[in-house]
Amino acid sequence: MSDAQAVEFTEADGVATIRLNRPALTRRVKEELLVAVRSAAESTTARAVLFLGSDKAFCVGQDLVEHARILEETPEQALSTVREHYNPVVLGLESVQVPVVVGIGGACVGAGLGLALAGDVRVAARRAKLGTAFTGIGLASDSGLALRLVRALGQARAMELMLLGTMLTADRALELGLVTEVVDDADWETRAREAAVGLASGPTAAFVAAKHEVRAAAEGQSDLSELLEEEADLQNRLGVTEDHVGAVRSFLNKEKPTFTGR
Repeated sequence: MSDAQAVEFTEADGVATIRLNRPALTRRVKEELLVAVRSAAESTTARAVLFLGSDKAFCVGQDLVEHARILEETPEQALSTVREHYNPVVLGLESVQVPVVVGIGGACVGAGLGLALAGDVRVAARRAKLGTAFTGIGLASDSGLALRLVRALGQARAMELMLLGTMLTADRALELGLVTEVVDDADWETRAREAAVGLASGPTAAFVAAKHEVRAAAEGQSDLSELLEEEADLQNRLGVTEDHVGAVRSFLNKEKPTFTGR
């Protein structure tokens, strides 16, 4: 498959979809991925983002064939890709305000794991394998992986995955909380898309606020009194939205609410 076909970006029914059609990240793939991520972040109509790989792999990180060539030809530029590509992609995913669903069909390692953990909900095929991989080639991690692992698992477990290079099955990743759901191999993409479509039909403003609250709490940005004040401000804003007023009315009428994202 040519690099020109490597990254697809589409938007339909309130869902912006980013699809990696090849598992290893060449320079061209990373450039196209950055464009797709920024398109998703800047969309004014997407109410959810779906980030997919293929059946064989979500993403295995850097293309080592290309990396080896650059090491041989211009070694001083070999790792400039971290600042030039990986960091902007991760920050771009972080800037997406609406929910991000990641579908993991197979291998998810190295920078690929960092990209997956930048999402909010992760649906994995049972055959999927997850791991850090970096120290196995003599590198530390990038793509924000260490930070996200420590937040998700704690220092001891993150250290194990980083230093020992332990590969996790999808079921083990589910036990640890690194993935949200594990499904049969044939169903991973369907289930991931169902999750994204479901989120896209939900109360978008509430989802955006909830993401902000969880991130702020995880990052320790505020103490309890500050968080409580921010929660009060958010609830005041959400309380006058069409989605909240309509949902309360539907509850009282014993009806299922319909959310418009307004």
